[in-house]
Amino acid sequence: MADYLYRLGRLAFRRRGRVALMWLAVLAAVGLGALQAPGASDEEFSMPGIESQKAYDLMQERFPGAAADGATARVVFVAPDGRKVTAAAEKAAIEEAVDALGRGSRVAGVADPYETKAVSKDGSTAYATVTYKVKSSEVTDADRTALERAADRARDAGLTVEAGGSAMDSGGGPGGVAEIIGISVAAVVLLVTFGSLAAAGLPLLTAILGVGASMFTITLLSAALGLSTSTGTLAMMLGLAVGIDYALFVVSRYREERAEGHAPQEAVGLAVGTAGSAVVFAGLTVVIALAGLAVVGIPMLTKMGLTAAGAVVVAVAVALTVVPALLGFWPNAVLSGAVRGRRRGGRLLRLVQSGKPAAGERQGVSDNRGTRWARFVLRRPIPVLLLGVLGLGVLAIPMAGLELGMPGDEAKAASTTERRAYDALADGFGPGFNGPLTIVVDAKGADDAKAAVDTINRKIADTKGVVSVTTPHFDDAGDTAVFTVTPSTSPTDERTKTLVTTIRGERSAIESGAGASFEVTGTTALNIDIAGKVQAALVPYLVTIVGLAVLLLLVVFRSVLVPLKAALGFLLSVLAALGAVVLVFQQGHGAGVFGVEQTGPIMSLMPIFLVGIVFGLAMDYEVFLVSRMREAYVHGESAQAAVVSGFRHSARVVVAAALIMIAVFAGFIGESDSMIKMIGFGLASAVLLDAFVVRMAVVPAVLALLGDRAWWLPGWLDRMLPRVDIEGESLTRHPADAPDRHSDRGPTPDEPVEARV
Repeated sequence: MADYLYRLGRLAFRRRGRVALMWLAVLAAVGLGALQAPGASDEEFSMPGIESQKAYDLMQERFPGAAADGATARVVFVAPDGRKVTAAAEKAAIEEAVDALGRGSRVAGVADPYETKAVSKDGSTAYATVTYKVKSSEVTDADRTALERAADRARDAGLTVEAGGSAMDSGGGPGGVAEIIGISVAAVVLLVTFGSLAAAGLPLLTAILGVGASMFTITLLSAALGLSTSTGTLAMMLGLAVGIDYALFVVSRYREERAEGHAPQEAVGLAVGTAGSAVVFAGLTVVIALAGLAVVGIPMLTKMGLTAAGAVVVAVAVALTVVPALLGFWPNAVLSGAVRGRRRGGRLLRLVQSGKPAAGERQGVSDNRGTRWARFVLRRPIPVLLLGVLGLGVLAIPMAGLELGMPGDEAKAASTTERRAYDALADGFGPGFNGPLTIVVDAKGADDAKAAVDTINRKIADTKGVVSVTTPHFDDAGDTAVFTVTPSTSPTDERTKTLVTTIRGERSAIESGAGASFEVTGTTALNIDIAGKVQAALVPYLVTIVGLAVLLLLVVFRSVLVPLKAALGFLLSVLAALGAVVLVFQQGHGAGVFGVEQTGPIMSLMPIFLVGIVFGLAMDYEVFLVSRMREAYVHGESAQAAVVSGFRHSARVVVAAALIMIAVFAGFIGESDSMIKMIGFGLASAVLLDAFVVRMAVVPAVLALLGDRAWWLPGWLDRMLPRVDIEGESLTRHPADAPDRHSDRGPTPDEPVEARV
């Protein structure tokens, strides 16, 4: 592996013009193709195998066209204190507003609250449902402005008017702000790390190139592969993060090799052969984690994972080819000011010609903060290990109380009209009104379909926790009916989940008495089912990705204990991160600091996202850090000295990479959308804990305690495993003055003038 990548790096350096043109041609081709490709569809969320999905599919079959995909808005009218919406003045104002709501060119219809009996028992609240001819993603700001103008008519009469529903969702999301914040912080971190504008800019440039190629390709293939508009979100986020990191490691190793006295082309070859090997296997661990999302069984999640895995593969390819090519154009620009100064003085040039770096000029000789920290841990491995493990364990405790759900408008900021509409409906109609259950009755085999449906309707109405049920609505054939159940508790209340479980638990008795079958669906039931399926899939997913990664790391490090230690460290950090999410977003501790206005269940997909993304990134840091230790150990250093060497060369770069990741993810914490905020907080916390506690403290402490045993591998297993040479041992066998390296001793005709100095 190292030898092959060494040759690839040198080839990209020599053929830098062709490599650059090839990637630009690829970018142009997929970019033009993306511009002409059909637009991505708004894929409906589906969850095969759960009851809610089966019931929804049955509704689609028996009531064709009834489950229209047009957007809806629920406009809520609240009378002033002491008055009612049924009073003459208020009723006239509401009817005028309803009439105005129906005039929109894209409005399919408006349900008058007085005709549909959408008035609360105390007369304080009423609501009108507006149905649009287009999907929610196609509702424009002009449509929402027209709705607001119609609502103002009622406000002028003294009514409080708020609006919620899918039509009010303007898309939300970071809108590029989080990415801009992440790139800005990354630029500062890279500048501080390298002390060179060129060295800081090169990883950013190549990462943007890789993300551009990935996103254009995803857009190009969207129609053919059935990808939705949201599929590429994860690909963009991870492609940017790992693209910067992978280029960062190659550039950092190139600078080390140049400081060791190697000529530019040789330094590039060594950098790609060693750091590039780590990039390949780090990328493979990320791909394993993302492709493993298919285990969960959610089609949308599978597509997101596979497209993001593709973006990571592109990032690896860019790091191995574009980075060395750009270093060929500007071989000295990425060097530190001190090294460039020595070049101008001719000292480094003489070192290259002699092939013998002067004492004190090699980076491996002098101590830095990384070596000082490593020696501190080596002197006190047990206290550091106990402190790290206990600290993560304490943070993980709240994880035991994790409650999963899909927060809706109740989780939005109180300043939003959607949240105020949610609260107004809860006050007027009860907390369960915002999360009704839908019962689908299949009475095809019943002797008397109407009697069977009425029996099921009555039995469910008598269930504890049910406030009301609606009159059943039959299909044209008269053998299938749908009715709505309003719980007494809110959609995210644990008692609502108990109610759904109770209704389903009593199903067999109810069905036998009625002679018909029924299923429970609706947004609330769907969210409960999703949470249950995700919880059931979490352990198989963990076993799959951790097992595959342990096998991969076994090949990389040729050690039994190092991969196991890496996996256990990841589990510690991810459990602690989930505990921190529960602490803030579910229990409310420190919620105000992060702008969390409403606590509640954790988004159902959050644990899967967190595990998948953070596992890949954690293994990145493990590979980059421990591969340098393995390299030093293979080249003859003792186990203790190898730990110090690994930190000398990699600690600063791993810290910089982690800070970049944290910056990218933390940018999402400032968003108003609670789910985006939660994802940003969880990912930033996980990277922080994994990079700085597990990889920087727990890993060296464990290696210090294990000593040479850390690198133990049974002989029979050693003979079975393929040799990938990630530590670059084969590169030491190349003669320093081999003919194919002669071009390093002097500039070629097409070599940049800068390289001739």
